[in-house]
Amino acid sequence: MKQILVIGAGRSSIYLIEYLLNKSTQYDWKITVGDVDIQLAQSKINNHPNGKAIAFDINNAKQREEEILKSDIVISMLPAFMHGDVAKDCVRLGKHMATASYVSETMQELDQEAKNKGIILLNEIGLDPGIDHASALKIIDELKEKGCNIHTFKSFCGGLVAPESNDNPWGYKFSWNPRNVILAGLGTAQYLENGKMKFLPYNRIYTQTETIEVNGYGKFDAYANRDSVGYREIYGLQNSKTMLRGTLRMPGYCKAWNAFVKLGLTDDTWKIHDSDKLNWAKLIDAFLPEGKESLENRLQKFLGADVDDEVMSKLKWLGIFEELPIKLVNASPAQILQSLLEEKWKLKSGDKDMIVMQHYFGYTEDQKEKAIVSSLVVKGDSESHTAMAKTVGLPLAITVKNILTGKLNCKGVCIPSTPEIYIPLLEELKEFGIEFDERLLFN
Repeated sequence: MKQILVIGAGRSSIYLIEYLLNKSTQYDWKITVGDVDIQLAQSKINNHPNGKAIAFDINNAKQREEEILKSDIVISMLPAFMHGDVAKDCVRLGKHMATASYVSETMQELDQEAKNKGIILLNEIGLDPGIDHASALKIIDELKEKGCNIHTFKSFCGGLVAPESNDNPWGYKFSWNPRNVILAGLGTAQYLENGKMKFLPYNRIYTQTETIEVNGYGKFDAYANRDSVGYREIYGLQNSKTMLRGTLRMPGYCKAWNAFVKLGLTDDTWKIHDSDKLNWAKLIDAFLPEGKESLENRLQKFLGADVDDEVMSKLKWLGIFEELPIKLVNASPAQILQSLLEEKWKLKSGDKDMIVMQHYFGYTEDQKEKAIVSSLVVKGDSESHTAMAKTVGLPLAITVKNILTGKLNCKGVCIPSTPEIYIPLLEELKEFGIEFDERLLFN
């Protein structure tokens, strides 16, 4: 019997846990789900005979060690910054570990010790990162086998709201961690364009966008995300001239969001004293130069060329010019903005979210220029069984199954960059309706 420990029972864990429980009888598994909120863990187990819910405190080193010792593999669904202690314990105690998060420095430092002990530290096995790696590398490896020269690679992904549930002017609702949405784009994006390095600082991230079109779903805003250049080595595209990874939003979102960036409302580095004594109109006023005009007109003047009627309509819909109370005490501007948007962008009963991903490969074959566009669209089943949870949780669950059944030979820090991981993953994902539409653009 294999013991699986899942740490964290948040919104992205539902398909992961259901998959493991559904397979538990066939493979003789026992699944323990630990969360600081035991009722949340119990709801995910749903009285399954092979499941167990426990109250779990990640900061309790004794409990952490005891539960890891009982397990054959640990799946961490915690925020990325909390994986470190779990990973160290897993390597010390000789247990496999899997996460959907990017490989951190702490994780990478454990690589050699994990290899020495025959331990797998699987990372980046969710949606983005995860499915993006697997689907891109499948095509890259196929093109390389044919002797093609790949000179351009662009990849975009967005967690959005399905068209039938799109009932607000922003075209957005939360289907994953709201804090990550508020702080998205922080830092400087780095990418390669026509053989030249490009740097895009935060104050320009949402103004330098491009338009991506997905067959059957229309156009989307796309903005550069993090460090794209590092993926040249991971993807074996050291000779590529253009390398860009980005995020998708509905048209007009980026221009409106940039208003918050320009105002300073996405700043999480300082606190507003007695913020609970303010309302939204007073908060916006506090961020603007003084003047005798109305609050809306002053904001419009402050934003200048960066604003139009569509942007103002989106901002007004949120109620930021009204005397809406701010209930957070001594909160940062980003925390206050998040609190408002969690009310306005909440998935309602019956709502569905949508994942959109698209890769573009420009290459030469037999001295002819060609291109492939590979697109994925996944809709959620409900406001709880979201497309985000499906595309994050299932790749993790499937690959954990492949580890426990001895189908993977990788050791140390691994991501889905090798055929032994990505081929069975992509094949099984098709059974859940997660399949890419690959199109040759021209010959």
